[in-house]
Amino acid sequence: MGTALSTPDTTEHLVGTFVGDELVPLSSDFWQKLLELPFDAELHSQQVHQACQLLAKNNCNTRHLAKILFHLACYLKECMSTSGVPPLVYEKAVNAVYLTSVFLKHLIESAQDGDVMLYLSLHDDESMPKNILGDQIIEKLVMRNVLNFVAFVDVSTDTYFLHLELLNFMIIAMSTQLLCCPSPGLNDVNPFLDAAMAQDAHLVTSVVSKLLLNYTTRPRVPFNRLSYSIFYDGSQNSVLKRVGAAAANIVLLPFNYLISSSSEGSRNPIADSSLHVLLVLIHYHKCLVSEGYSVKENHVSASSDSLPKENTYFSDNPYCRALECATDCELDRADIEGNAHSDQHVKLPFAQLFDTLGMCLADETAVLLLYSLLQGNSTFREYVLVRIDLDTLLMPVLEALYDARRRKANQIYMLLIILLILSQDSSFNAGIHKLILTTVPWYKDCLLLQSSLGSLMIIILIRTILYNSSKLRDVYLHTTCLATLANMAPHVHRLSAYASQRLVSLFHMLSRKYNKLADLRDGKLNIAGNNSIESSLIENMSVELHIYTDFSRLVLEIINAILTYALPRNPEMVYAIMHRQEVFLPFKNNPHFNELVENIYSVLDFFNSCMDAQRVDGDWSVNEVLQVIIVNCRTWRVDRMKTFTQLHFTYEQESHPEEFFIPYVWQLVLSRCGFEFNAGAINLFPFDLPTKKLDNGMVGNTLQNGDFDWPEGQLDLLAGVKYYNSVDEYLYI
Repeated sequence: MGTALSTPDTTEHLVGTFVGDELVPLSSDFWQKLLELPFDAELHSQQVHQACQLLAKNNCNTRHLAKILFHLACYLKECMSTSGVPPLVYEKAVNAVYLTSVFLKHLIESAQDGDVMLYLSLHDDESMPKNILGDQIIEKLVMRNVLNFVAFVDVSTDTYFLHLELLNFMIIAMSTQLLCCPSPGLNDVNPFLDAAMAQDAHLVTSVVSKLLLNYTTRPRVPFNRLSYSIFYDGSQNSVLKRVGAAAANIVLLPFNYLISSSSEGSRNPIADSSLHVLLVLIHYHKCLVSEGYSVKENHVSASSDSLPKENTYFSDNPYCRALECATDCELDRADIEGNAHSDQHVKLPFAQLFDTLGMCLADETAVLLLYSLLQGNSTFREYVLVRIDLDTLLMPVLEALYDARRRKANQIYMLLIILLILSQDSSFNAGIHKLILTTVPWYKDCLLLQSSLGSLMIIILIRTILYNSSKLRDVYLHTTCLATLANMAPHVHRLSAYASQRLVSLFHMLSRKYNKLADLRDGKLNIAGNNSIESSLIENMSVELHIYTDFSRLVLEIINAILTYALPRNPEMVYAIMHRQEVFLPFKNNPHFNELVENIYSVLDFFNSCMDAQRVDGDWSVNEVLQVIIVNCRTWRVDRMKTFTQLHFTYEQESHPEEFFIPYVWQLVLSRCGFEFNAGAINLFPFDLPTKKLDNGMVGNTLQNGDFDWPEGQLDLLAGVKYYNSVDEYLYI
């Protein structure tokens, strides 16, 4: 490397030999020297880049990547010895992880056209230590030892940085997914991910448990500089000196956490990396050919584009299954039920996990973990629903939605779907109205005092709809919010005056847009004739009008449900419709809405007559009107209204939502892991594509439809989800 002469056992000589064309046997003492000797010289970034290129060129012949991976596996096995492990052994293991990570990352991100060639098998004539390797392939051995160390070795002062760098190594090793297309195909090459999926069930369960425990316990960085050589000023054994500035974005990651003066300094590196690894693992699915289907006989290539999807399927994910079967270690339900296989279940302190999620929900990765638990794990979902302090989770969710301008569209979707999943439970809908908030300091639109959590949730959902109408214009976001409100409606209790007013105002906003579209369409119909352009505009307007018809009708059904099932408990809702009763009048004879509006007028007629009977001189005060409503609620009979089928919407994830979740997970991981990836090599999601900047700072492509533009995102969340109402019909999609 370079023009300077190198002598044996120097930095340049050892690294030069590693990346050179000379084949070094697996049994050579060179590998020990590479990872043990102190180095006084640094390799500059240009030298490191040159070294990476040389390894990429020579690795197919030397198989040095496979060999250093093998030695990494051996060091990890030594670190897991039951007897006392000297600190030097941990240091050698960390050096091996550092060096491997730098070169492995370069080989992956420099792959041509997504065709990554790591050459992880050894040559046939290579002497194989069968007592260690056995019948396993290199990547499976490495992943087994990495996962064993992560799962079974406690995080301590001696092991902290090895744990952290092994987690970062796993992210790098699994980043081969970035080279794949959004839709998983048969020709995808993910050797380390496939090796992780092939581990035995006990190890998988232990890994999921440990990663979640790391996330909840949040081990602290050991501040004793003497505990690890990366912080020494002298000449110590550290790959930091060997690989120089080019690798600093990887090896300085722990140090960057320590010295950060920003709010990011409060992040926990072990907890964050553990969550990143877990999210990648639980969302991976390998595409396989269905049994009985022959690629050769049907003359198609084994790619996702040419092979019919009905002839492929996705492999089961043991990490996802382990997360879905996790139980509360405090209750140990599996043992109570006499389950003989309870030791195979992940057992977690649900209380600690609940509190940690509540603390971290400002971060998208925590939101995705909460979604994964609520959607997939019925035991955790039931635990959440019986908690009396639901504000621990709900307040961060609602605050994030309140600050939607600063959130990405996918995060807003995840937050709303979390609320929809929770709203499917009637006890949840009833319980949130019993929890009274003395104040909501982050809500700046008005002063909220002694408001229920349920009222706040309704206010935020309505605010999100109004924000969406003016900014995002996303039909699916409207749908999610309204479906959640519909689930809540029959259980509303003492809805606040502000929430009641906002609900009526929501209908007024939607009805005005409905009327505007109807007038525009009717005007175009009168002048269209045979004009094809005008006919196309009319068709677009008709689609928009149908959307607003459905939305307006659904809001009327929400108001009807409150009045039908909970009128005596909600005098403020009665007051709100009486105060704005002119809003409903134009729809009294509209065939799309007349039945629902007639119900509302049944309520209005009854309470208006009650007020007329009072014969109060002068204007009524708000308190006087409310008092009349409260008194006469006792004599109100629900049979005055026509009863409609109670709406109940449920969320169901598609059977194979990989096209959304895999790219979404990697976007989150890359934005938080502390090191960059070559953007030109990423095929998993669009990178730096030309896009239209929206007013709120979000990025999206828009589809023009007359005066309204609805987003047509490339990673549309709703490609992976369904909404069902109580009769299992699609909801306006």
